[in-house]
Amino acid sequence: MTPAYKRYIGPLLVVSTAFLFGSELLLARRIGASQAPAGQTSPPTSPAGQPAGAPPGQAQGGGRGGGRGNAGGTLFTATCSGCHGTPELTGRAPWLFDQKWLDATDDEKIAATIRHGVPDKGMVGFTPEQLSDPQILQLIVYIRTAGANLKPKPTYVADPDGQVITSERQTFKMEVLTRDVNTPFGLAFLPDGRLLITERNGSLRILDKNKLSDPIKGMPRPHVQQDGGFLDVTVHPQYAKNGWIYLSYSEMQPGYVAPPPPAEAAPPAATASSTPANSVATTPAAAAPPAGQGRGRGGPPQPPSNTVIVRGKINKNNEWTDQQVIFRSPAELYVSTGVHFGSRFAWDRDGHLFFTLGERGTMQNAQDLKNGLGKIHRVNEDGSVPKDNPFVGTPGADPTIWSYGHRNPEGLAWEPETGKLWESEHGPSGGDEINIIEKGHNYGWGVASRGLQGGITKTSEAGMDDPIVYYTPAIAPAGITFYTGKRYPAWKDTSLFVGGLVGQQLRRLEITGEKVVKQEVLFAQFGRVRDIVQGPDGYLYVALQTPTGGQGVPLSAATAGLIVRLLPDSSTLPQPAKH
Repeated sequence: MTPAYKRYIGPLLVVSTAFLFGSELLLARRIGASQAPAGQTSPPTSPAGQPAGAPPGQAQGGGRGGGRGNAGGTLFTATCSGCHGTPELTGRAPWLFDQKWLDATDDEKIAATIRHGVPDKGMVGFTPEQLSDPQILQLIVYIRTAGANLKPKPTYVADPDGQVITSERQTFKMEVLTRDVNTPFGLAFLPDGRLLITERNGSLRILDKNKLSDPIKGMPRPHVQQDGGFLDVTVHPQYAKNGWIYLSYSEMQPGYVAPPPPAEAAPPAATASSTPANSVATTPAAAAPPAGQGRGRGGPPQPPSNTVIVRGKINKNNEWTDQQVIFRSPAELYVSTGVHFGSRFAWDRDGHLFFTLGERGTMQNAQDLKNGLGKIHRVNEDGSVPKDNPFVGTPGADPTIWSYGHRNPEGLAWEPETGKLWESEHGPSGGDEINIIEKGHNYGWGVASRGLQGGITKTSEAGMDDPIVYYTPAIAPAGITFYTGKRYPAWKDTSLFVGGLVGQQLRRLEITGEKVVKQEVLFAQFGRVRDIVQGPDGYLYVALQTPTGGQGVPLSAATAGLIVRLLPDSSTLPQPAKH
């Protein structure tokens, strides 16, 4: 592992950087009394994924963490705004929210400049007593997030059909195959070219030659709450022989019986002194629900739930049959929160099934080998435990665990050249990750993070793996896939495609070995990108969801979706996207 700042590797800072903090730091030293206290509870974050065409390690995207009122914003106002201005106004010193400057620098250099100064320019650095490491990184993440939020956002295009997209290596056209899905989550192809689609509300459908089936009958009933519902779907590698389809979804705890509603207290007796004439006597508020059984936004208590993995078959009448449970957590791990269910599937060449589980909103779960939450798991096709799993011989450990220290992983894909398993993972406020998953490794959540999370004060820890790429502001990475076909020759075996929910984007990462050498956003105007898969015909298929999180639409709301195919346009010169 590397020291705290050694992971922020990127391009050298432009020459003018030496002057950026000079007058500000000298001013801040004179107004130490106005600085935020050291040791703040919200920890630091580190650099983001890069913009198109730039090396990795820089802020890009638009998401959480840049608003006023956060620790970094408060600290910036107290120590920096007097000289450098604000996101809305420039100051007498260089403006730190210039996106060109942010794209050309890296966080390690900025942090070193703040800490050590530039003596030959008369700039004095900050001591740890004046600014702690977490405070310096809070400043950096605030600057990056606020700068990204100043960038114009693409105008949402509700119907992308026929839109031509020009990227660095490929021009392609969007072809809408269906507009009749709702919050699509997972995509998986059957050998005959039919496409399975999960809808979060609890439906599994089949898209066959642009015709969408009715929901498959007899499916298990999910517990639909916030992030929960039907999640991913995958097809057994030997489906033509055995017909197995695997499904992940959130279920209510088996055998759970809802507690009776709290009895209403009798209204107090009205008296002349306590109840004025012509008024209505009030009743005391109902008792709070039992611990762990939150009522949400004014509704009844939510039942405890968790992610379950099953397999079944679809008969000729489009009915779900022969269901078997592949993985289910112990009852004590079912909780009423509606967040971080995971989930994504991947098969290895030996027929093992990998699947991801979120930590269900409790970060300590991710480090606890006794439970399966916040982990990536590996099982045999029938759910049994492979003998060579890393924790089979560890007393008390869940033997299906393959890796741990994960927050909410929603993407898995095999890199075709190296055979490595790559993963996408939601961070807290910033700090979304792309990781290479290794057997038995710890990926740090609950101890270290590049995002802002109360209770975490480290960005790295010995014995825990750093992400390959991370994003601040957040993009909420979802489904991912490597392209291995022939339809887009320039993308073959070199490109990892990452869907973004908050970022509402499809991003291409150019891969060399185990490094991301370049990134570009292919589009960011068609809504939330839930999943992307390569079809047996060599085309890329994308699940889109209408944007959420704005204009009165809750972030986790169920909204209409689309299934889109990307058609390469190799016969024409690159064209600008239509608007």
